[in-house]
Amino acid sequence: MNDDFADRDNKIQSEVTFLKDNQWSLIDGEFCRVIAFTPLGLIKDGKVLSLNKTTPYASITLECRKLPEKITGFICNKMDFIHLWSAFKERGVKQDEEVLIFWSKKHYKKLYKIFSAFLPRLWVMICPKGAFELETNPGYRPELKGEARWNASKPITDWKPEVMI
Repeated sequence: MNDDFADRDNKIQSEVTFLKDNQWSLIDGEFCRVIAFTPLGLIKDGKVLSLNKTTPYASITLECRKLPEKITGFICNKMDFIHLWSAFKERGVKQDEEVLIFWSKKHYKKLYKIFSAFLPRLWVMICPKGAFELETNPGYRPELKGEARWNASKPITDWKPEVMI
């Protein structure tokens, strides 16, 4: 019985949860792969619907090189939710593709920095499968260099907030 509690405690400690910006800031500027998208709201007839004003729009499960643990991130910005919904629910992700995100509060155009508390934080990209490794692991496929490496990992389509550089 004690082993069951030890296993549970190890699982709890091996997962990281991001809800607030100070938690998300641990991965500011890092490419992360989205493993799962779980909407808690929905988009119907072009309108974002949520359970209430305090419930996040969605959760995502992430993999980032900077943190070895699995990350659960909660999406509280409406535009970030729309972009993720567009990628996963409207366009869809094919078997030979993966979704990468880039979370940041540091990459806003100068004019918008004073409004950063209200702005979207995610650049959502659908990329060829393997793009995450190419972007985060210089030893992965070392034969690909320069433009060839970029072409193998560049987004097929993306949703980048207009306020980001």
